[in-house]
Formats: sequence, C-alpha cells, structure tokens
Amino acid sequence: MKDRNFDDLAERFAQRVYGGLKGEIRLAVLWRDIERFLAAPEQLGKQLNILDIGGGLGQLSIRLAQLGHHVVFNDLSQTMLASAQQNARAAGVEASFIWQHGAYQDVLADLAEPPDLILCHALVEWLAEPEKLLPELSKCLRKGSSLSICFYNPAAKVYRNLIRGNFDWLKQQHDYQSDSGSLTPNNPTSILQLRQWLADQGFSVGSESGIRVFHDYVVEKRGGHQSAEEVLAMELEYSDHSQFKEMGRYFHILAQLD
Repeated sequence: MKDRNFDDLAERFAQRVYGGLKGEIRLAVLWRDIERFLAAPEQLGKQLNILDIGGGLGQLSIRLAQLGHHVVFNDLSQTMLASAQQNARAAGVEASFIWQHGAYQDVLADLAEPPDLILCHALVEWLAEPEKLLPELSKCLRKGSSLSICFYNPAAKVYRNLIRGNFDWLKQQHDYQSDSGSLTPNNPTSILQLRQWLADQGFSVGSESGIRVFHDYVVEKRGGHQSAEEVLAMELEYSDHSQFKEMGRYFHILAQLD
C-alpha cells in the first residue's frame, strides 16, 4: 500500500469536499476552532510558524497567512499543490508560504525549526501506515506546540447506512472497498483510536468538534433544512456539543504537546 496521491482526483476533490454546503460547513467548523485557538492568551498576538501537511487547496493556510502567520505547505499531489499556490497568489499572500511537494515524512525531516502549529486535515485516513503519523509529528514539535487534526469518522458511515436501511452492506462491511475514484477512505481511524494515539505521544486534547453532525444524514429536507444559512448555523451550534459531536462525518481535534 502507498499513501494516497490525489493527482487523479483533484478536480473532484475540490467539488465534492469543498464545493457546496458540505464544504462550507467543513471550513466554518474548522476555522471557528482555529480562531478560538488563536484567541487563547498564550497565542494572542504571536506570529506563528505553521506546517500544513496534505494541505489540499490551502483555504485555511491562506486565511492564517492573511493574519500574518508563516506557512510551510506540503502536499503529495503536485496538482493540489499548484491549486493552493494559485489560490495563495490570488489572495496576495504567496510570499508567506514555503512550498514543499512530496511525502509528509520528507518535509518533517527537512524542517528548519519546530512549527508552532501543524495542520493535518483529511490525511490520516489516506495513509498506508496511519499509526506512524503521530510519532513522526511529535518528533518535530517542541513542548507547547499544537496540532490541528481532522479525520474521517467511520462510525458516521455506519450510522448513515443504518438510517438508509443498507443492512446488507453493514453485514458485509468487513469486505467493503471503495472504488478507485471514491473519496471515501477504505481504512479510516476511529475517534477512540486517534485519541489514544495522541495520548501515547504526550498530547493533551484542547477541543473537539464534529463536522456535519446532521447534514449528511438528512434524507428528506424539511423546514430549516431548506435554508443553507440555517443549516450552517445549526451545524456550528451542535458541532462541539458533547452529545452530538461524535456523530460528525469528520472529527476535528486541537491538541497540545505537553
């Protein structure tokens, strides 16, 4: 197995992951959490060195650069990297970036200094050896450095199929494999497993949020479901609620190395 390279699916990735309301919800929850992190007393007013691995289209890195932070941006896909460069250029912040094409392991080995914050969004579920990610990241961080990790939630996939009555799939799910053009990972990591990996490497969790805690489960749109603005507002309201966050299609954890 190899780490997934999205050169062949870059356009579909842009449309399906960040296009439309799904993408708006994803970015809104992630940015809300990051803004809270930046507003903490220990971060307030600091110019941060940020590493974005598997950075995709670069939306969050660009927002951070617009606030005056410096970014080392990495992606295994040359196509995705080129799109992020174009987006940074259009936003007028390309000078705040160092661009690194290749495997995240190579980028970690070449860092000049430990980053203050690592962004790692929708990467772990596409790695051939996901269990090695956090040990590698912890090696290049200093105490007090932070990690923003967002990942696909396999429990949400099971729940969605329960709602839709796909019981035959659930009975055979141990044999299930996405097709080569799918954006659904074959071997995602559970929330419990990710929390354990963080603890094993000496991270303490600062915040957790679910991304799309109800939107993807709606079969028939009723009432407020027909308003994108209302859906977004309710997703933000319930995303970090203790009883609903683990229903998110994706899960976001902000953690600090102790």
